[in-house]
Amino acid sequence: MALPRRQMLALAGATPVLSFLPVTAAAASPPAEGAGPGPAAAGDTTDPYDSLLARAEQELTGGAFDPADPDFAAALAALETEATTWWERLDTTPGRKALWADLSPASDPGMFGQSYPRLRTIAIAWATPGTTLTGRRDVLDTLLEGLRFLGTVGYHPGRAETGNWWFWEIGAPRALMDTCVLVRARLSPADLTAYVAAVARFCPSPDRRTNIPSLAETGANRADKAVIVALRGLLARDPASLVLARDGLSDIRDGGRNSLFRYVTSGDGFYEDGSFVQHGSVAYTGTYGSVLLGGAGQLIALLAGSEWAVSDPAVTVLYEAVERSFAPVVFDGVMMDAVRGRAVSRERSRDHHDGAVTVSRVLQLAAGAPAGHAARWRSLAKGWILRNEATPYKGLVGIPALARAKAVLDDPAVRPAERPAGHVVLADMDRVVHRRPGWACALSLSSRRIAAYEAGNGENLHGWYTGDGMTYLYDGDDPSAFGDGFWPTVDPYRLPGTTVDTRVRADLGTSPGTSTYRPTNAVAGGAALDGRFGAAAMELAAQDSTLRARKAWFFLDNAVVALGADITASDGRTVETVVENRNLHADGRQRFTVDGRRQPDEQGRRADLSGARWAHLDGFGGFVFPGPPRGDVAATGSLNALREERTGTWRAVNTGADTGGSSAPVTRRYLTLWFDHGPSPSSASYSYVLLPGASAVATGVWSLSRPVAVVANNATAQAVEAHRHGLLAAHFWQAGTAGGLSSSGPGTVLVRRTGRHVSVAVADPGRTGTELTVELPFRVRRTVRADDTVTVTPGGRTVLTVRVGGSRGHSHTAELVQ
Repeated sequence: MALPRRQMLALAGATPVLSFLPVTAAAASPPAEGAGPGPAAAGDTTDPYDSLLARAEQELTGGAFDPADPDFAAALAALETEATTWWERLDTTPGRKALWADLSPASDPGMFGQSYPRLRTIAIAWATPGTTLTGRRDVLDTLLEGLRFLGTVGYHPGRAETGNWWFWEIGAPRALMDTCVLVRARLSPADLTAYVAAVARFCPSPDRRTNIPSLAETGANRADKAVIVALRGLLARDPASLVLARDGLSDIRDGGRNSLFRYVTSGDGFYEDGSFVQHGSVAYTGTYGSVLLGGAGQLIALLAGSEWAVSDPAVTVLYEAVERSFAPVVFDGVMMDAVRGRAVSRERSRDHHDGAVTVSRVLQLAAGAPAGHAARWRSLAKGWILRNEATPYKGLVGIPALARAKAVLDDPAVRPAERPAGHVVLADMDRVVHRRPGWACALSLSSRRIAAYEAGNGENLHGWYTGDGMTYLYDGDDPSAFGDGFWPTVDPYRLPGTTVDTRVRADLGTSPGTSTYRPTNAVAGGAALDGRFGAAAMELAAQDSTLRARKAWFFLDNAVVALGADITASDGRTVETVVENRNLHADGRQRFTVDGRRQPDEQGRRADLSGARWAHLDGFGGFVFPGPPRGDVAATGSLNALREERTGTWRAVNTGADTGGSSAPVTRRYLTLWFDHGPSPSSASYSYVLLPGASAVATGVWSLSRPVAVVANNATAQAVEAHRHGLLAAHFWQAGTAGGLSSSGPGTVLVRRTGRHVSVAVADPGRTGTELTVELPFRVRRTVRADDTVTVTPGGRTVLTVRVGGSRGHSHTAELVQ
């Protein structure tokens, strides 16, 4: 089965406790081991183009390997299966309109755009030892004829771009150049000249969109094009193209404005806080960010040691991104869906596929990175690979990536990194990640800055609520909760963590091109304290609905507390808040307990749990329902539970030309918990606590002992107090007081007392203020440390004045002593 778009090559041919604090980069240095053949030495007559082309070929085939090794044998068999499938179905009859019947006519960009990758797969099998296609003359002749056919009827310089630009400028040229690298010794000069000319026509440089010359390329698209231009330069033996490719990474043309090696403060690229944005407003670390990592990393390794080697000292930004941007959003080798955008709807690119691609790209980059970085990355990768037993890495990648991974796995000097623990607010892309040793929680928010969803070209048809506070819980014992048929079978109106107007929605993304939706709210984000605790908030402004709500989350060592207040709508439709909608997989019968009583497990059973104090689901953990804080009379609505078996298709969520899913039915079982706020609620509220991994007994004890108290949940503030941690955390929607803590205006505040030590974190996730004054409910004697944006006035009720203006929602911190 063909892989979609950017993943077509990545999987088949790709080759101590983590801190979330910024990494201090070492100076860039030439690659050492694993970077491929070295360049010609002084006095050496080796042709530099031949040397680098051999390196490019090795990246596609994996070079020398032992076919008797079970891991390589399995990867070789997978390559054989895919390649022979395309080989046997290839149409060689006179008068054909296409190379494959399902990709007809080949003159259509979507059809030739998908045909070239199939030819590349056959070429890889032809060039790789051990397949039934290896070295065969008939296979080579058919490949060469297939390239001529596509270059005649489809992809040639005489045509104008139509349809999706990506096929013309990235998809087709990349697969064509890869194939030419593999069969270069057998290509006629006329054919090679024609193919290079076609690529030069549609991808002349990494710097500009060919069909929109005024549009500068950014992020992943720039990285993709740089690799294409480099391969074209090597095949044409054109040094100017190699300079263009190398300089494209740094954007020499525009003075570095779109360099891949710089931190951005808006638009596409890597941000210093670890965020990655593409398409202007989409959180895209897991797909486009990974593509950028792979493309830039491949070009660095490809050109290493040559006269065209990447020497920009700012390349350290890319090195820092491995731990700053990617490590927080990879859980045991699985890429979190909160940063995969519309790719969540792709049947052949699920979270474990994109995770495996990213692991492969990290190891590829390690081959040419400074030793300190490379050592940490290999440790990370080894931990990710070893812990992912549900969807093993070795079964997801091709021979080149497998070779790199086995070198790490077989090296006893590389110690696998443990799961990271910490809290990170990725403020520049409205994402929050909380990680504990056994689980992780990712929060997907949106605002007028960051899109609630992206859809288009038939993709992500049901992504309406994925940015409305969707809460992803990842458990070390069940890492495939979202990768195992979740998106085609989950009720898209009941995504975990969301508050929704239950109106019927039309499919998204049915028109050509992609589009995004950004809501009108300002508040989305939060603050992190001591790298361990966090609070986040989002003002929900529902699309095409009067529904408004104030939502907050508080992240502790073993719990996530979720609060909702001021839930109001006037459309006459029912509004719901979803506590959890857990994928129990195909035959799940996990025990569900409420207040100590086991519930029936028949499918289709719905129960009213109003008045329940706690619940527990085996394999997930516990839920506690604390109710409103004392003196608060806001209606929470009825609590409901539903066990159901749902059947759907990937085709129903993705009809894309090259990413569309199958129509085969997929069935999964779910346990759903939600609050029903009724039609047109007025100032409704909710509160619940997630206890991931907790036993039923521990959940019951937690509900009785109440180690965390909800001290406010209203339109002014939402706040909790965790007595054991000495923590008071609040989000203020306006000036007010909660738990004795006061704020002069909107903002998120966390205060923790341990002995005489006090730590404080403040953020303005709405980015609407310039200065925030926070008054603590106790005396502080002196300041130990404070950010230069924080002024502390000690006294009976200590006041912190925080200059939040221009900080883009990031945290401001101080350390004090009582």
